Amino acid sequence: MNQPLLTEIGVEELPAIPFLKELPHIPAKWQETLKEYNLDTPFDFYYTPRRIVFFHESFAEKQPDTTETFYGAPVEIAFKEGVPTPAAIGFAKKCGVDVTQLSRAEKNGKEVLYYEKQLPGVASADLLGEIVTRFLEKLNFGKSMRWGSRKESFIRPIRWFVCMLGNQNVDAEIFGVSSRKETHVHRTRGYAPIAFESAEEYFRVLEQNGVILEAGKRREKILSQFEKLEKEHAITIERDEELLDEVVAITEYPNALMGSFDAHFLELPPEVIITSMKEHQRYFPVFKEGKLDNSFIVVSNALTDDFTKIIAGNEKVLRPRLSDALFFYENDLKKGLSNEGLKNITFMEGLGSIYDKSVRESKIAGYLHEKYALPQSKALMEKTVMLAKADLLTDMVYEFTELQGLMGYYYAKAAGEEKDLCMALKEQYLPTGEESALPSSDFSAVVALSNKLDTILSLFAAGKIPTGTKDPFGLRRAVVGIVRIVQDRGFDFDFVKDIAALSSTYKGIDLAKLEAFFTERLMHYFDANASVIQAVLQSGERDINRLSAKVEALRKITAADNFKEIASTFKRVANIVKDIDLSEDLSVDESLLLEEAEKGLYQKFRDVVSKSYSDYEAQLRALFGLKPYIDAFFDNVMVNVDDAALQKNRKHLIASIYKAFRDIAELKEITV
Repeated sequence: MNQPLLTEIGVEELPAIPFLKELPHIPAKWQETLKEYNLDTPFDFYYTPRRIVFFHESFAEKQPDTTETFYGAPVEIAFKEGVPTPAAIGFAKKCGVDVTQLSRAEKNGKEVLYYEKQLPGVASADLLGEIVTRFLEKLNFGKSMRWGSRKESFIRPIRWFVCMLGNQNVDAEIFGVSSRKETHVHRTRGYAPIAFESAEEYFRVLEQNGVILEAGKRREKILSQFEKLEKEHAITIERDEELLDEVVAITEYPNALMGSFDAHFLELPPEVIITSMKEHQRYFPVFKEGKLDNSFIVVSNALTDDFTKIIAGNEKVLRPRLSDALFFYENDLKKGLSNEGLKNITFMEGLGSIYDKSVRESKIAGYLHEKYALPQSKALMEKTVMLAKADLLTDMVYEFTELQGLMGYYYAKAAGEEKDLCMALKEQYLPTGEESALPSSDFSAVVALSNKLDTILSLFAAGKIPTGTKDPFGLRRAVVGIVRIVQDRGFDFDFVKDIAALSSTYKGIDLAKLEAFFTERLMHYFDANASVIQAVLQSGERDINRLSAKVEALRKITAADNFKEIASTFKRVANIVKDIDLSEDLSVDESLLLEEAEKGLYQKFRDVVSKSYSDYEAQLRALFGLKPYIDAFFDNVMVNVDDAALQKNRKHLIASIYKAFRDIAELKEITV
């Protein structure tokens, strides 16, 4: 028989960020735990800052009965002349029965001892305390705490516990807290627990006392209020999804309110105001006619009919933060940008200062500036790179580290520096993630590449190479950033030759390991079958854009339904030429082409390789179009003939075809 099951773990306010990181895993871990106890049933999951709730409309009152089977030794070993041996006696003891109660069954073609035991299911009420405890132990919030005299730890102290099967309270305990049919509502309505008698009443009590249990409904309420405020005030509220998730997680009854700040603070760069509001206050920025407005949206968790004091309080809190920011900004403008102080900031042990890093980046930028023939002067490039990290010395970046680069842009702009320099300072760390924007010009792209390349080269030189899943310095992310920039700007960049050219000033660097590191990242980056990527890499291609184009071309072709049939022909080609050095002279003597099939193949091959193609896909399709001619050759021409000259000529023909493919990809690597 089944009954509704209500489980509520009541806690002190959950910290939003660590909770949100674990949130996607919470339902799965609950389900996983139930499966371990053979009690998995559909459920609804809810949360507020003070509770984690699971509700099953139909939950089994007991585990299903199960049958446990045991197989023992072969009968011929278990009994000798009808007398049980130690093997039989030991097996019976393991099963908890007498030898006479054992049965026999066939297994792997032999008659063996067998015993089947019926296991009655345990009552759910006897297991739920253990189940909930087991579930809580699986949750990982990064940090946990202990409270009172408890040895257990959790993200926040557990203050109440509800475990109700049907309308009956389950006699269960977690972390020293016993289950009761009592819950806590919104603090504005009171601190005392409120009793209930059924799941229906539980939901009703929360709804009537300021707790919106469903996170989706809290989000909808906030967004609906945003829309109403936008219409009333002719404004646009920025929908920052991460901030919205956080606000949903810290409120039980959200109300979006509009506050304002003094207009003179708009002298600050918009990003400074927005960062101050978002990071420190969880406020949503407001825009009017496309510009940042001197107002903000705060989402309150209060239950009241008069929000005047709440708005005023938030305005009062924001004012000194913006005052500090304005002071920092004005002070930084007076001092201007200077990189001298960077000599006193260590980049990393053994790798010198940030200033030393800038010098190394400048050399890389000079190499790339010349390689890509940028129209800006080399002197401007050097000046840009040497100033790029200067804003790390400013008061504003000291206060708001996430604004590094961006503040350099504003300070350089205020100082009248060239536009290219200013934008490069702003964009030097791009891309910052998978969905991040990229540098907007070749000049900025070279500055950003120099930053990432020096980080990779210097850390590899220092032996700080990522292992396993650990990558504390973000080197894998840096490689992906390089690839994305190079692709976006269409730069020629050979990650073996160019890095080798750049590595001369980095002592002790293992270029083979660095090549393997780039290759491993590309295997994950490209959206293609691993064997397709490997096939292109085996061709020796190391230019990122050509590598990408070849992988994409081969991916499209190998996706065809008939590719396996096509591939079989060319793998036969690969087998024939496996002992031939493709770097040697593979010329074909036309006078030795005797059979019509080899003449036809030769003429068709010459026709294919004599043409120019718009892209690698067209070139590959033309080469794969040789299949019927190659099949005819294999059907009608003997390659390994006694005549050495004839045999060599025929092998050269096949090898020439294979070499044409190998310039793009090593076909024998493909396993799709």
